Amino acid sequence: MKQKFHYATVSEAIEKLKEQGFNLDFNLEANHLKAEDQSYPADEFEIVDVYRYEGPSDPADEATVYALASGSGAKGILVTGYGYSADEVAEETLKQLHYRYQASQG
Repeated sequence: MKQKFHYATVSEAIEKLKEQGFNLDFNLEANHLKAEDQSYPADEFEIVDVYRYEGPSDPADEATVYALASGSGAKGILVTGYGYSADEVAEETLKQLHYRYQASQG
């Protein structure tokens, strides 16, 4: 599946994804996606789309917006910044989500 749209800014991507029902605001902690007081196993989710943004002069301004969905119908957004590495397990979880996404694209 190819990226359907490109949004000019991170905030525009988030706004448009919310209009499409991606209403949970995820944080990645270890191997779970957390939204408000709920915790979801990350391996139940797949990346639906990815949007990458780079600052014009500073690579530290880089951000990635992930549209994530589970088989049970939960949909949300995860935004990571440059050099995301909250912890080793979370970094590995993000790599696994990417791997599955890339495999589905091929």
